[in-house]
Amino acid sequence: MNEEHSDVGVSQVAAAIAEPARTKILCSLMDGHARTSTELAAIAEVSASTASAHLAKLKELALVRLHVQGRHRYYSLADKRVAQALEALMVIGQNAVPAFQSRTPGRLQFARTCYDHMAGTLAVLLHDRMIEAGWLQEVDDQLYRLSDSGEALMEGLGIEVRDLATARRRFACPCLDWSMRRPHLGGALGAALLQVAIRRKWLTQDLDSRALALTAQGRREISARFGLIVPVQEPVSTAKDRNQRQSQ
Repeated sequence: MNEEHSDVGVSQVAAAIAEPARTKILCSLMDGHARTSTELAAIAEVSASTASAHLAKLKELALVRLHVQGRHRYYSLADKRVAQALEALMVIGQNAVPAFQSRTPGRLQFARTCYDHMAGTLAVLLHDRMIEAGWLQEVDDQLYRLSDSGEALMEGLGIEVRDLATARRRFACPCLDWSMRRPHLGGALGAALLQVAIRRKWLTQDLDSRALALTAQGRREISARFGLIVPVQEPVSTAKDRNQRQSQ
């Protein structure tokens, strides 16, 4: 692709994402779950026909992927790079200020999914702790590797590190967190760590949002295994009350 065609491609993608309804559709798919056009129309607050037109455009630009199962048609993000680009745009869109105060709803800020890995305050704390302890080491500004002690820690959690290292995706990388504006752990290792947390019931996942809830068992286990002081997550009712107050 020559430079002129590349510029046109960037402009087309930027224009597609800039439309508010399309932004809502794309962001709703960042939890990695596929959704129907009817569900996405409700999320974007547009008619079914309008949602179909938006989805056709997003599919044309390779931002979403269509999955057909019998009579059902589901849409998902085309790949993880789209989710990463959206997270980066969220950071830019909040406009950095000298003293950053996040306006992200409490539960989403504490822990949420970022496509297939963990994001939010808890994820950033885990990332920083792994760097501080020397378990996670920088190869360059876009890639991490595990130290011997880090590999032992992950294998102790049941993560097959060698299998992840041979996967086609990046093994471990920083992913800029849009609510904290600091990196959390992405890549195959980040995805595997989230699956461990869910499988061991350290975290539970909302059915209708990207929010993750930290269980009492999870708080104890994460504190013990990672040597980390884990803050108490805001109760669900308090978060809802706060959101209602902010909308008034």
